[in-house]
Amino acid sequence: MLDITQIKSELAKYQPRPLKQGSARHAAVAMLLRNNGQETEVLLIRRAEHDKDPWSGDLGFPGGRIEDQDSSPRAAAERETWEEIGFRLNNENYLGQSDDLTGAYLSVHISCFIYQVDSDTQFTLNGEVVDVFWVPIRTLLDPQRNQQLTFFYRGRDRKHPGVKLSEWSERPLWGITYRLLDNFFSLFGLAFTYPEQR
Repeated sequence: MLDITQIKSELAKYQPRPLKQGSARHAAVAMLLRNNGQETEVLLIRRAEHDKDPWSGDLGFPGGRIEDQDSSPRAAAERETWEEIGFRLNNENYLGQSDDLTGAYLSVHISCFIYQVDSDTQFTLNGEVVDVFWVPIRTLLDPQRNQQLTFFYRGRDRKHPGVKLSEWSERPLWGITYRLLDNFFSLFGLAFTYPEQR
């Protein structure tokens, strides 16, 4: 499975594919990785339940909308990480960027920046985030966890691939964060196991 050295090497030479800015909103997120001594893990957050938040209660990465004061999308991802989980990212943490994505249902353009943090890093959550947890990459790619999900979202029943992470959250991993991770895994010849492929 992926180790940090391999990830650093690949991201150092990777040039993210540009995405034309076709949506009204541009957001940025930070994918945090750590080596726990045995394997590489990814940090996921659980957002607070909020009627006006389209990602209310979902699993995701720290991040949010790019504001006027942000000098770049990456600066926005780092600011949002500080605001949401109380950790300051810097050049020493930075590994690279994956390809941007657009939202499947919302008009949003999302940039994803990847960082490495120490295994003992502590976080302080604000009201927008109610939980954080580390998930091994091996667990995310486990075919038994990769399922076709059926649920009600934005006024209708929907089916989407996702990852069941019941040890950490009642909510599965799906949507834009699932797609961002799939983008990231593709750089290393890895992919989620879509249920229809089994």
